[in-house]
Amino acid sequence: MTPTLPRTVRAVDTAQLLNLAQEAAIHGFSQRIPVDWLREHLAADATHYLFPTLVQRLTHRPETPLQWRCQQLLTVSTGEQIWGLLDVLPDTFDKIPETLDTASKKDIVSRIDRAVKVREWMERMAAEAGS
Repeated sequence: MTPTLPRTVRAVDTAQLLNLAQEAAIHGFSQRIPVDWLREHLAADATHYLFPTLVQRLTHRPETPLQWRCQQLLTVSTGEQIWGLLDVLPDTFDKIPETLDTASKKDIVSRIDRAVKVREWMERMAAEAGS
């Protein structure tokens, strides 16, 4: 039986996010940003947000556990918030404390919808560095 996808947003600090990305890498999940990239570009003292949007089961890799594909709102070292994806184990997500009120969750989902994607942000940073 597939677990029910939670309709919530969870807040994590940078260290927690790095741990989640490391877990995704260990399991070989397809939606994750490399841990080294995150360590280099995330604001060290920021809060980041995860919003589960899809149950992901890799039928072509039956040994891979079921995951929840989460949209991420990441705060990078420039102070901007950017959008990415991260596949997270359901049990791992459930262990993240529920700390946000309903209004905050709605605001975060709205910001996710407007945020620049990680790839676009990286391209812009590279272009600015080259000028």
